[in-house]
Amino acid sequence: MRVIGLTGKTGAGKSTVAAFLKEKGCFIIDGDKIARDILLPGEPAVRELADVFGEDIILPDGNIDRKKLAARAFANTESTDMLNRITHPRITEHFIKERDVAEKNGYKIAVIDAAALLESDCKKLCSFFVVVTAPEEIRLERILKRDGITKEQALTRIKAQKSDEYYFSQADYIVKCYPPHNLDEELESLAKELEL
Repeated sequence: MRVIGLTGKTGAGKSTVAAFLKEKGCFIIDGDKIARDILLPGEPAVRELADVFGEDIILPDGNIDRKKLAARAFANTESTDMLNRITHPRITEHFIKERDVAEKNGYKIAVIDAAALLESDCKKLCSFFVVVTAPEEIRLERILKRDGITKEQALTRIKAQKSDEYYFSQADYIVKCYPPHNLDEELESLAKELEL
């Protein structure tokens, strides 16, 4: 079974590409879902994050106040690195379990869909990297629409990510998810590359 890494900056269009690959018969491992699961009440990461980012990130019901955590974790590179050091090993563990499920169920391709894939240990699980890209102004618009946050919060998230060059230098394939590029053509071209 091949493991494909699907990544790109926030708001680039990874979910659109993941949905297409799922339609084509790939097993999708959703990094956002796994990142949420490791932050459920009682999970060890919750306690560690509270120790670093403040007790008040834990709500009375035991859930994490995601907006508060994001505001602190993406405030600067050091904070983002700390967040990643706490969460990435647990996320990798979950990815490995999901990959094994895909293999057991006879899938030919499993896709790890994760924004911080290239900075994590999960990178080692992949043999091919697809990077989804879009200009910053388009990504900003998408994030504001999708997440219901302020422009300032969205820009903080955008600035916390690596440069385009960082992503492109590690890409085996790049999907341009913005006009004037035709998304259907971009996706069909990707399908051909992956022999789907």
